[in-house]
Amino acid sequence: MSKSTYSNKLFLLYTIIKQSLKGGEHDYTQGNIRGAIVLLAIPMILELSLESVFAVVDMYFVSHLPNASSAMATVGLTEAVVALVYTIAIGLSTAATAVVARRIGEKNPDGAAHTAAQSLLIALMVTIVVSILGIIFAADVLRLMGAKPEVVKDGTVFTRIMLGGSVVIIFLFMINGIFRGAGDATMAMRSLWIASIINIILCPVLINGYGPFPELGLKGAAIATTIGRGIGVIYQCYHLFNGKRTIKIRWPHFKWDLPVVKTLFSVAWPATLQFFIQSGSWIFMAYLVSITGSTDASAGYQVAIRNVVFFILPAWGLSNAAATLVGQNLGAGQPLRAEQSVMLTAKYNAIFMAGVMFLFLFFASPIINIFTTETGVHFYAVQALQVIGAGYIFYGIGMVMIQALNGAGDTKTPTWINLFTFWFFQIPFAWILAKNLNMGPLGAFIAIPVAESLLALAAWYFFKKGKWKTVKV
Repeated sequence: MSKSTYSNKLFLLYTIIKQSLKGGEHDYTQGNIRGAIVLLAIPMILELSLESVFAVVDMYFVSHLPNASSAMATVGLTEAVVALVYTIAIGLSTAATAVVARRIGEKNPDGAAHTAAQSLLIALMVTIVVSILGIIFAADVLRLMGAKPEVVKDGTVFTRIMLGGSVVIIFLFMINGIFRGAGDATMAMRSLWIASIINIILCPVLINGYGPFPELGLKGAAIATTIGRGIGVIYQCYHLFNGKRTIKIRWPHFKWDLPVVKTLFSVAWPATLQFFIQSGSWIFMAYLVSITGSTDASAGYQVAIRNVVFFILPAWGLSNAAATLVGQNLGAGQPLRAEQSVMLTAKYNAIFMAGVMFLFLFFASPIINIFTTETGVHFYAVQALQVIGAGYIFYGIGMVMIQALNGAGDTKTPTWINLFTFWFFQIPFAWILAKNLNMGPLGAFIAIPVAESLLALAAWYFFKKGKWKTVKV
C-alpha cells in the first residue's frame, strides 16, 4: 500500500469518526456499509460504555466504605434486581427502535415521531407501577435474594431509592432506543455522557460528604445515580421536542393510537420476556453463589460481574448498530444489505471480544485489585472473571445475531433461544455443578460461558435461516 493511499484511508476514517461524534442526519440505507457501521457503532459503543460506568463507579466508591463487604453485596444484589427494571426498559426500547427504524427506512419521519410518542405513553404507565412496587418492597427484595440480615439492614434504603427511581431508568433507555432507531446515535451517547459524568461527580461527594453535603454513605451512591440519570432524561426530552433532530415529536403525536400501540406491544412483550428470562437467570446465578458460598463469594462475584458488564455493554453498543441497520434497510426494501451489515458487525464484535477475553484471562488479578484487596473477595472475583471471560468471543457473536433479529421486529425467536439456553440449560446445569457436584460458586461461574456459547450457536442458526427478512412491523 502506497503512502498516499494509506494517508487517504486514515483521513477517511478520521472524517467518519468525527462525523459520528458530531451527529446529524444520515441515510444508512445507501453508501458504504463499513462507513454506516462506524457512524452508528462509535456513539453507541461510547453510550453503553458510559452506562456501564454507573455500576462500576458505585461499586468502586462503596468498596471503600467501612462495611465494604456488606455494602458491595448490597449494591450487587440490588443491581441484580434492578436488572429486571432494565429488562422492562430494554424490552420497550427494543420495540421503539425496531418500529422507528422501519418508519425511517420507509422515509416516513412523521410516522416515526408518532411511534416514538406512543412508546413514551406506554413507558409512563409502566414506570408508575414499577416505581411504587420498588419503594414498598425494597427490604423484601433483598431478603428474597438471600441477603444476610446485616445486608438487609444496611442496604434497604439504597435498594428503595434505586427501585423507586425506576422511572428515570426506563425513560433513559426508552428515549435512547428512539434515537437509535432514527439513526441518531450521537444523541443517545450524549445523554449517557451527561448522566454518567454527573454520577461520577456526585458519588464521592454524597457518599463521603463534601462542603455543604452531609456524609450519606451507601445511600449517597443511590441518590447520585438517580440524579445523574434524571438529568440525562431531561436533556433527552429537550432534544425530542425542540424539532431540530431526525425525530421531531409534537403534541398531536401523543393522541392515543391503538393500532400503533398494538404494533409496539406485539414487538415489546416478547422482547421484555426475552430480557426477563436473561435477567432472571443472572438473578438466579447471584442467588446460587450467595447460598453456596460466603458473603465474600457473593461480593466477589458482584465485583466480577461489574467488570463483565463494563466490557459487554460496549459490545452491545456495536450490536445495536446492527439492529438499526437491519430495521432501516428492511424498511427500505433491502434485505441483502441488512444481512451484509449484520455479518460485518459480527466480525468486528468477535475481534473486540477476543481482546477482552485475553485481558480477563491474564490480567484478572490487577483488574480486581482496583476494587478490592480483601483476600476472600479478591479470590472469588478473580476466579469469576477468568471463567466467565473465557467465552467472550461467543458472547460477541451471539449479541449481534440476537440484536439483528430484534431489529427486524422478530423478537419471538430470540425469546425462545433465551428461554432454552438460560432457563432450560444454564440454571439446571449451574445447580448440578454448584450443589450436586459440590463445586459451590465455581459451578455457577462455569455454567455462564457454556450457556452463552450455546446461545450464540442457536442465534447464528436462526439468523442464517432468514425468516426475519419477512417480518412486518
